[in-house]
Amino acid sequence: MKKILMNLSIFTIFLITLIGCSNEVPKEFDLNQLTRVDIQIFADEHSDNEIIISEEEKIKTLREVFAKIEWEQNVKAKMARKEDVKATLFFNFDKNMPERLFEYFIWFNQGDASVTIIDREKNALGTLEKEDAQTLKDILLND
Repeated sequence: MKKILMNLSIFTIFLITLIGCSNEVPKEFDLNQLTRVDIQIFADEHSDNEIIISEEEKIKTLREVFAKIEWEQNVKAKMARKEDVKATLFFNFDKNMPERLFEYFIWFNQGDASVTIIDREKNALGTLEKEDAQTLKDILLND
């Protein structure tokens, strides 16, 4: 009888552990889960300015712009100069869990009015063209 109770107890603990660990953090996030963007602006070699964007209207616009980024996967890109902006995106997928952060390194290209974005975690290179690039620049740099 004791052996049966012992096995039942171990089995119960195993099931509880298995169920408790099954809420895996998603790898991809819906842009609707974007709650905040922290911006670090670089001038020369020093961090010049830090901005927190959390206003709903600006976040909505950023969601729209980020959705238009054309990503090229599995790219190890190196740029000739330091990024203009480092953006940290905060995604909240569950109220009971901490936010998940993604860092984007952003360069504003003067010649063709485009934007180059690198996501080092995913080894991805993204681009935005003219109007969307200008919208992103206005929100990030003219806040």
